[in-house]
Amino acid sequence: MDLSNRTVLVVGGTSGIGRELARRFAAAGSTVAVGGRNEEALSHLTDEGIGAFPIDVADGASVARARDAVLARYPALDTVVTMSGVMLLEDLRDPAHFEAARTTIETNLLGTIRVIDAFTPHLVGRGAGDFVTVTSGIAFLPFPPMPTYAASKAAVHAYSEALRAQLDGTGVGVVELVPPAVATAGPDGVNPQGLPLDDFAGETMRLLAQEPTPDEILVEGVLMHRWAERDGTYAGLVAQRSRALAMLPGRQG
Repeated sequence: MDLSNRTVLVVGGTSGIGRELARRFAAAGSTVAVGGRNEEALSHLTDEGIGAFPIDVADGASVARARDAVLARYPALDTVVTMSGVMLLEDLRDPAHFEAARTTIETNLLGTIRVIDAFTPHLVGRGAGDFVTVTSGIAFLPFPPMPTYAASKAAVHAYSEALRAQLDGTGVGVVELVPPAVATAGPDGVNPQGLPLDDFAGETMRLLAQEPTPDEILVEGVLMHRWAERDGTYAGLVAQRSRALAMLPGRQG
């Protein structure tokens, strides 16, 4: 993928990984726009010369308005990155977790589908372009305190595979970005155990720049998650990660 001459929309790019990738695309020479709900963050990105559009991926009308505004300003749009996501803790022993599950599916899975549906006619019509979906190492190696997050990201992985197959021959590619834990991507905004954002973004951009672009963008830090079943380490790693269930409020004490 030529990173220097693209017109990119990063949906969910007002913070963390999405914002950093938007800045990296811009630094590489691409025209970049960002969509998100945080108006203050959008304003700051505008000051950096990045297009900014309000969008709530849980609201179909909001997605449609954003699509129309983006395409009116950037008719040459050729790359759509679907970054929007939430990470919520759930105690499955407590039926009240269902609202967190609903919110997670609405944003992570249905939000991704809404964005893809909104821009598919444009990209197919121009006969070239790429969707970049975003899953997680947790899609392949669940983190038990976040069960629906894992399920939603596994679903986006499967959806990406099917989308790639259905768009074959149209000139539109589907690239799946699979982040590990990254230092600014935790449920509280910062995960000190994660891969430094600068390292992750740099490795990601190098992988995206490969020709041909890999179907899956796998930085070194996510390989243990992606290939745990193949490597025979899955059961042990899930058991190890299950110790984190103690962080759930109902499991403490």
